[in-house]
Order: sequence, then C-alpha cells, then structure tokens
Amino acid sequence: MSKEERNTYTIQADESLGEVKIADEVVAMIAGLAAMEVEGVASMAGNATRELISKLGMKSLSKGVKVDVLEGVVTVSLSLNLKYGYSIKDITTKVQEKVKAAIENMTGLEVADVNIRVAGVDVPEED
Repeated sequence: MSKEERNTYTIQADESLGEVKIADEVVAMIAGLAAMEVEGVASMAGNATRELISKLGMKSLSKGVKVDVLEGVVTVSLSLNLKYGYSIKDITTKVQEKVKAAIENMTGLEVADVNIRVAGVDVPEED
C-alpha cells in the first residue's frame, strides 16, 4: 500500500500550529505491541501471505490486527495464538484492557471495541 493509499486520521488540529495525522497501520502496530505484552500471548496470527512476508524478513508489527476508525472511534480486531496452560478468558480480558488503554493514551482516539479471535494454542514441545 503506497503512502497515498493509507487511511489517516487527524488526531489534533490547531490552526496556529498545524495538524497531526496518524495512519491506521500505526494504530494497528500499537494494538499488536500492547497485545504481545500480555503474559500468555504466544504470537499474533496472520493470514498466509503475511506469514510468508515475515519469513522473508519484512516483519510486520500489525500482523493479525485489523483497525477500523470512524469519526475518531476505533474498533480493533485481533487474531492471537495463546500459550498452552493459561486461562483464555483471563488472557483475552487483559489483552482487551491493555490494547484499549494503549491506543487511547497514545493517540487520543476513543476505542469502542477490541474483538479477539483465538486462532490457536501453542503447545510446548516435549524433549
């Protein structure tokens, strides 16, 4: 996606100073990083194309994250792989809280929903 095709959102408009715009992929990166900070989250889950791209070295921090912003209100959808042995309910609640707080604190945008799809569970390999 070229720079011209990215969705951007004005988060501050001050006539004397100018305006601040943020790209939706920045919001997605914030969400992905916040989700990965929660203990029990193994990785972000993405589609096959993104997985292939990351294996080739062009790593995407927003893999497995979809962000929709409408009039300053954000809806986030995350696809996660969790670690085996953790409570799915507890982890997903913590992820929702952490992602919402991170986006609101860093961008000033309001987060309406943080939807999570558990795509898999990483089971440790036995020796």
